[in-house]
This record gives sequence, structure tokens and C-alpha cells, in this order.
Amino acid sequence: MGPLLVVLLLALLLFGAGFAVNLLWWVAVVVLVVWLVGFVARSPGSGGSRGRWYRW
Repeated sequence: MGPLLVVLLLALLLFGAGFAVNLLWWVAVVVLVVWLVGFVARSPGSGGSRGRWYRW
């Protein structure tokens, strides 16, 4: 019974880690898209005084 519980706990832990990594990939894709849209919208030729839309 003990080894069965250990295997079940390990499977749940790995499933949770896999779900979290998948979620982080989607968050990274959304942030990249938002950054690209902001970069294109505030290009140097679009009338802005600065060519960047971020401070650093």
C-alpha cells in the first residue's frame, strides 16, 4: 500500500508541474504578443517623441 501511495503522489506532482509549465508557456506567448504589438504601435516613425514604449 505504501509504494502505491508514493507512485500516486509522484504522478500527481508531475501532472501539476506539467500543467504549471504549460500555463507558463501560454503566459509567455501572451506577453510576447503584447510586447510585439506595443513595439509596432510605437515605432519611431509613428509620431512619438521617443522610439520606445518602455522605460529601460
